[in-house]
Amino acid sequence: MATKAKKKKPLEELLQEALVPEEEQPYEVPENWVWVRLGDIIELLYGKPLPRNKRSGNGYPVFGSNGIVGYHTDFLLEGPIIVIGRKGSHGEVNWFNESGWPIDTTYYVKTRKNIDFKFLFYLLKNLNLKKLNRSTAIPGLNREDAYNQVIPLPPLNEQKRIAEKVQRLLNKIDKAKQLIEEAKETFELRRAAILDKAFRGELGTNNPDEEKPSVETTLSKKEIPSTQLPNNWGWVQIKDLINPMQTRNPKSINGDKFYYVDIEAIDNEKQIISSTKELSINEAPSRARRKVDKGDVIISLVRPYLKNVAVITEQDERLIASTAFYVCRPKKLLKTKYLYNFLRSSYATRYLILHTKGDNSPSVRSTDFERMPIPLPPPNEQNRIAEKVERLLSKLDEEKRFVAKVEEKLNQLKQSILSKAFRGELDTNDPTEESAIELLKEILSS
Repeated sequence: MATKAKKKKPLEELLQEALVPEEEQPYEVPENWVWVRLGDIIELLYGKPLPRNKRSGNGYPVFGSNGIVGYHTDFLLEGPIIVIGRKGSHGEVNWFNESGWPIDTTYYVKTRKNIDFKFLFYLLKNLNLKKLNRSTAIPGLNREDAYNQVIPLPPLNEQKRIAEKVQRLLNKIDKAKQLIEEAKETFELRRAAILDKAFRGELGTNNPDEEKPSVETTLSKKEIPSTQLPNNWGWVQIKDLINPMQTRNPKSINGDKFYYVDIEAIDNEKQIISSTKELSINEAPSRARRKVDKGDVIISLVRPYLKNVAVITEQDERLIASTAFYVCRPKKLLKTKYLYNFLRSSYATRYLILHTKGDNSPSVRSTDFERMPIPLPPPNEQNRIAEKVERLLSKLDEEKRFVAKVEEKLNQLKQSILSKAFRGELDTNDPTEESAIELLKEILSS
């Protein structure tokens, strides 16, 4: 915030203006630190417009309000650069080692030679500039609001020590978070592997002495998958094991309201019905026509890659599903939980994707769904498979929850490190060093 007018004032007067009164200081810092305002040590400059159609597509990175948004043959600034989001991702603070081009939705930071640039970056990260948004329409950061933020200023050597220690500690956290990301990536693979083994008879639950189910099927030999199954299993089509779907008109139920199950009602991560819409009979959508009963398994044939699959867990005539779902009502030889697990397996998903048609709303025809081959074990084996799958997936979910908690703690630790850094609590401060007030005098005199 220093201007030409300020530079003409005596140094002592400038110092008095810059130092934050004790009553406005948010917390205690070491005695050789001082409190100032952000605008006393930095300047936020507007990035320069560079429309997408003018960018060359290669060369130096183009910086937007929250990262790299393209590339161009020229650069505006030499690195390293601190870029702060001005519009959109306002208040986001990013560090870039390389030279590049901050565009006009950003500010870039210009500072004095007596301020360590890396220290400044961590200081800005700790300020949480996102909270300064004034606009209700387009989020934005006013630089005057940023300039007015009260900040602690240590001596220059302490700034460097803080920056070095913070970077070292945060690097360790980032490495731990990378391991977490790698673990998270394996969860879906492991889930898929469990379900894949379940429908190959490879979970170690099959009893070869149990009799093979006898079902009439129209499945031809060339339609039988090449997957090797236990001898007492067989391949059939889904339509051989389920009853025909039934319709239910909302106007036929008792009462003036019903519960509508549409695709939005499905939590496709947990693969359960997480919510239903309570609608009056008069506002019933035309697609509200699928009759569902307890024990039915519903699967959306629209965008099947989303795996919108769930079991109907209660009996209620007021529950009506969308025609986007295929309602599977198992016959005697097919167990509900076995079918449910099969329909969320990668085998079933691949089959459905292969038979998907249409661009705007890609979907599978009911007849194609009904022809899907399904491995059929003896009924008792179906129950054992369902129990083991549930046990294995439950254990996997426990691991996911544990990893999520560790990730949350790492994020909290990261914030704690930044908070301690700017309170002088990282055991880096040397109380014998010259007070930062001398540094401030140099800044104000320059």
